[in-house]
Amino acid sequence: MTYNIHAGHGDIDRTAATIRALALDIVGLEEVDVHWSDRSGFVDQASRLGESLGMTVRFAPIYELPGATVDAPKREFGVALLSRYPIVAWENDTLTRLSTQADNPVPTRMPGLLAATIDVHGTRVRVFVTHLDYRKDPSVRRTQVAEMLALIGAADAPTLLLGDMNALPEAPELQPLFARMHDSWPTTAGPGFTYPADTPSERIDYVLVSPNGKIDTAFVPVVPSSSDHRPVVVNLSFGGSLSR
Repeated sequence: MTYNIHAGHGDIDRTAATIRALALDIVGLEEVDVHWSDRSGFVDQASRLGESLGMTVRFAPIYELPGATVDAPKREFGVALLSRYPIVAWENDTLTRLSTQADNPVPTRMPGLLAATIDVHGTRVRVFVTHLDYRKDPSVRRTQVAEMLALIGAADAPTLLLGDMNALPEAPELQPLFARMHDSWPTTAGPGFTYPADTPSERIDYVLVSPNGKIDTAFVPVVPSSSDHRPVVVNLSFGGSLSR
């Protein structure tokens, strides 16, 4: 599943309940707070989700700021990965971004592209979790796509890219990505709208799969309102090993 949780609207336990109810194995999350602000009670949402769900968690901050007080932990905001399978390697890679924490930002390489390798019953699956630029001008997203493709490489090994791309499927800046990685959403499954959550009219959240992946089903579940996005869930397999 990919899910922009929007900090759970301050209720990360409701987000955990959504993930638990869907019986998921691999989850990419965007807009995760770790001691970030009072909107989420300065909770470490990544650790809370991992502990609540009994899943391995990795958190890749985009922003790291000083704590709210001298003795408080640093404030972080970024993306996360939850897995029921062992995560054998991971790193927080960089993408070009326009910071939302600076006045008059300029495009700069910043962290927040989570790249992991998961052992799924003996099959090594590469998993990337991303959150692309939200602005109407596609230039930064175009650069981000090129940078992700350079990291992903040929995608000969089983590979997943999970994330909020902030662009519709027909957006020109996403086409190089779709040429390398397959959009897992089948046209027979309806429009797949994920945003805004209450009355979705746009498909901007994606599960992309390397060509050696086989899609079984895909759906956008109607979940309790704890975000401004809806998640995307895909059942798929690599080499006969079914994952959900």
